[in-house]
Amino acid sequence: MTRQRPRLAVWKFASCDGCQLSLLDCEDELLAVAGAVEIAYFPEATRGTVRGIYDVSLVEGSITTPHDAARILDVRRRSRQLITIGACATAGGIQALRNLADVREYTAIVYARPDYIQTLATSTPIAEHVSVDFELRGCPINKRQLLEVLAALLAHRRPVTPAHSVCMECKARGNVCVMVAQGTPCLGPVTHAGCGAICPAYARGCYGCFGPMEMPNAPSLSEHLAALGMDRATLARFWRGFNAHAAPFREEAHCHDD
Repeated sequence: MTRQRPRLAVWKFASCDGCQLSLLDCEDELLAVAGAVEIAYFPEATRGTVRGIYDVSLVEGSITTPHDAARILDVRRRSRQLITIGACATAGGIQALRNLADVREYTAIVYARPDYIQTLATSTPIAEHVSVDFELRGCPINKRQLLEVLAALLAHRRPVTPAHSVCMECKARGNVCVMVAQGTPCLGPVTHAGCGAICPAYARGCYGCFGPMEMPNAPSLSEHLAALGMDRATLARFWRGFNAHAAPFREEAHCHDD
């Protein structure tokens, strides 16, 4: 008797599609993934759809509209395991900067008929709406980490992804610390590893694409940045980027608001 392959679904909410493309960018490994699972729903890659219950759902994007707030409940009901992928799904994404402003004012400025726009006042991560089995961070995610998550699910084990900071990746690459050597502001000490320390490798500070590491010491980093000459307003903006709604970054930014 042929063993049925697990059904995989890939869902998009408010996002740029970059994390879904990371799966398609697996190239040689994608054939192995396709052989190990049944890709039952993935509009980015195929028009074919298999309806029913899905063993694993990968969810990209944040919740920004009433329609999506209802749709994610349906996705959760139809998914045995739900994995959020990327900064939008795990922390609200760059669009979570709207949480700090009046969305009605913005729509009135941008759109000729703002009454046609149906949107929420906030952009929030999936975990604020439904239970999530695992979060994979990044903007975009690391495709090797995605493959590890899929392999772990197939083997019925917990995925092994790093909990340490980008600083560890800098050490592994032999990068000179941009903060120590150049006084360049850098979120590396508090940011989850996964990017391979790309920005510091090119003498740029980390922008925090992979969100907060496990137990980040954000106040300590702010003290160091203040000693480098960063004022309160700049500090508040510094913490508000790709993962502005992530709790450790959001709370530290609030500490520097006037």
